[in-house]
Amino acid sequence: MTYTLSTKAVRGGLLAAAALLAIGAAPARATVQESRTSDWLYLSVTRGDARSSDTRDALLLCDPPLGHWRAAEACAQLDAVGGDIRRMPLEHAYCPMVYAPVTVHARGQWRGQPVDYRQTFSNDCEMGARTGAVFALDG
Repeated sequence: MTYTLSTKAVRGGLLAAAALLAIGAAPARATVQESRTSDWLYLSVTRGDARSSDTRDALLLCDPPLGHWRAAEACAQLDAVGGDIRRMPLEHAYCPMVYAPVTVHARGQWRGQPVDYRQTFSNDCEMGARTGAVFALDG
């Protein structure tokens, strides 16, 4: 008994075998890649008291820096204190003794840790001296 194989059948079998070898030889990869957590904060600045207030807000992203006009500076300052706004160094400023309350709020995450910061300052100058560029939402 003699068997003859056509060229087409041989080529198809070789391609199928090569495909199976390629699948088996490929290194195993995780199906879910670890997602890199980015640093972000939702910021709000409210000027005034409960009766009359003006609120501005922004989403500060730090990879790349986006969100407000001083985002790169804000991200660098936050990075220096590990995202803890309470640890930001006090900037030297001569602030007027004018009471114009400003309440700031930041919530989000920094290096995978939750951030929730709220503080009321006497005025814009005091806010800037204590929080740097983080809440500089106005251009």
